[in-house]
Amino acid sequence: MRADGAEQGSGDGGKRGRKASKETRRQQLIEATIDSLARRGYSDTTLADVADGAGLSRGIVNFHFESKDNLLVATLQYMSEEYADHWNAALDKAGPSLASRLWALIHADFDRKICTKRKLAAWCAFWGEAKSRPTYQALCGARDVKYQETVISLCADLKAEGGYGYEPEPMALSLCAMLEGLWLRLMMGDGTTREKALEAAIAFVAIAFPQHLTIQGPKPR
Repeated sequence: MRADGAEQGSGDGGKRGRKASKETRRQQLIEATIDSLARRGYSDTTLADVADGAGLSRGIVNFHFESKDNLLVATLQYMSEEYADHWNAALDKAGPSLASRLWALIHADFDRKICTKRKLAAWCAFWGEAKSRPTYQALCGARDVKYQETVISLCADLKAEGGYGYEPEPMALSLCAMLEGLWLRLMMGDGTTREKALEAAIAFVAIAFPQHLTIQGPKPR
């Protein structure tokens, strides 16, 4: 019985190891794809570039993804889920305070985990292709709608609590456009830094929601 148990345990451990190895390799390839998109752009990224960047054989890339299109879709899905999970976690951590939620949402967009040169460049590469690729639009569409609905709801609650005169939907559109515009400035490499972009975003919301925020942070209520 002891020998059978040890053998069974070894088998289970082997299966877990193979699963972990598969997931690790997929992640290596996705990270290498992000790197290649950042360096070469969308059109010039090849499976060979990704394999070399990951330090893996080209056969491994074909085994996990079969084609460049599958690899790029998986990379976009990963980045989209990472972004959505990140801002949702920031809101959960902020708690019920509207001022804290708005502060957390702004900071989430410029967090070092999300806002890096390589990831911004990869996003830019995908955005350039999204218009002609319905799959990309479908992947990000539902999450974009969820984000916009969250911002509209937050703006509506801020208006009710602070007595502001704006309409929630136009204000939410302005807020989202401001954040997207700052990301674009960072992508362009015009000297705008992540810190400067965050400072600009904070200045915007401090002016737009003076009953709730200052440039130093949320106001106590």
